[in-house]
Amino acid sequence: MSALSSTQEVRKHVIETPGGVVAAQHRQAAEAGAEVLRAGGDAVDAAVAASFVIGVLEPWMSGPAGGGGAVHWRADTGEAVATNFGMRSPKGLNIADYPLSGEGKADDLFPWERVVEDRNVQGASAIAVPGTVDGVGRAHARWGRMPWRDLLAPAIAHARKGMLVDWYAALLIASVARNLAQDPDAAALFLDNGIWPKGSGWTAIPDNRLDQSAMADTLEVLAKDGAQAFYKGDIAQALAGDVQAKGGCLSTDDLAGYRAWMGAARPVPYRDAMFHVLPGLTAGPTFARVLELLSEADLSTPVQAYPAYARALETAYTERLGTMGDTGETPEAPGCTTHFSIVDRAGNMVSHTQTLLSIFGSRVVSPSTGLLMNNGIMWFDPEPGKPNSLAPDKSCLMNICPVIGSQGARSFALGASGGRKIVSAVSQLSSFICDSGMDIGAALHAPRIDVSGGKGSVADETLPPEVLSAIEAVMPVQTTKRTVMPYAFACPAGVMRDGAVNTGCTEIMSPWGDAALEEIQ
Repeated sequence: MSALSSTQEVRKHVIETPGGVVAAQHRQAAEAGAEVLRAGGDAVDAAVAASFVIGVLEPWMSGPAGGGGAVHWRADTGEAVATNFGMRSPKGLNIADYPLSGEGKADDLFPWERVVEDRNVQGASAIAVPGTVDGVGRAHARWGRMPWRDLLAPAIAHARKGMLVDWYAALLIASVARNLAQDPDAAALFLDNGIWPKGSGWTAIPDNRLDQSAMADTLEVLAKDGAQAFYKGDIAQALAGDVQAKGGCLSTDDLAGYRAWMGAARPVPYRDAMFHVLPGLTAGPTFARVLELLSEADLSTPVQAYPAYARALETAYTERLGTMGDTGETPEAPGCTTHFSIVDRAGNMVSHTQTLLSIFGSRVVSPSTGLLMNNGIMWFDPEPGKPNSLAPDKSCLMNICPVIGSQGARSFALGASGGRKIVSAVSQLSSFICDSGMDIGAALHAPRIDVSGGKGSVADETLPPEVLSAIEAVMPVQTTKRTVMPYAFACPAGVMRDGAVNTGCTEIMSPWGDAALEEIQ
């Protein structure tokens, strides 16, 4: 039984508007996107602004030096387009540099066999080729209406001011302080005296800020010269030089050769609804399999629905783990990912997930650029002969699952952070909307379970006893409280359009997450 209060209630208010809505894991990132919509921007313009702002204000979750994917819905053409800007292993990666230690399993996100010195998990040797900037750049080039420079201005302003270290930020920094101390530049950015985690103190009004001036300088160059300035020129040379100086193998050729993939999203029919997901090495195919299994189930009551969710998720994950190369994840390890969903007044939608992979990524900061670097190499199995085995110049297998769905007059964009917990959350939210008729607020407030390849399921302890018993008849159940940290059920964000009315909501326990409105007069 949890020691936390059983009488406390947490809710988020959902407002209806004919204008656009941005739902993001950081309120100020959502506000930056909403301000773009107020200025007449497209949902894609708002996504560019939100992507860069959230990279400044949640630097341990995502940023320009990470990767991810998005699904775009274009209301005028009825077209769903996927963008995969996942990370890749460097071309010069040498598998011999990642020998197995023989010391058992690693203790981060994936229980691969441990590599000597955790070289695939932490440090410059864990850094893969970033894709986020190219991904948002390609979407902007295709659909954006506002100048690129204007869309990066909010992120530059936040970086110049420096991210405020409130209690939540201080908690996250403290959780990885020992790892951050191993890189002098990460220690200088996030720690005091290279040792102690920056804190907000016990005052009601914190004033401790990160020095993100180097990141602001990098964003200024990107704003002036465009997305490709990240991959060619001074930024690329600085990134590659910094990583190689710290023992990594990222090169300017890796950066110059990176290309995000853009193409048709995968359609996923479900009862009288239609979904669109990312194809390929993402969680999109797993989501599709879950819905295929749910389409045959009776979900008319919670006692019937939740066991069906458990069975479908267990089956889909068993198949995923056996065919896509992803062979497990430690449930206690936090995934370092963020998600935002956007709808504009015209009905265009973006469901966008971006990540550094682990919390604080590789725990390495590029001093020349001020960017916290990813640890995408950890996405690969260090043992040879597996579908997802480590190799040079290879795409990473991602757990991200941005989706866009429609049913009758309603359409919606959903996604989440939370590693392998993402599919459980997005699948259930989709069912809540399509099978139970919930609006976005009700769906985000409803209790969920998690089944993500472990032994049994984890269930929200607020589910009725009869529902928990029904799940127990299918598989073992552990109950837990929905809390601020850790997130046992992923951290979703979604928007909905019902006719011409838009709404949005984020994970109710996220202290930073919020929906911001365009507010048409």
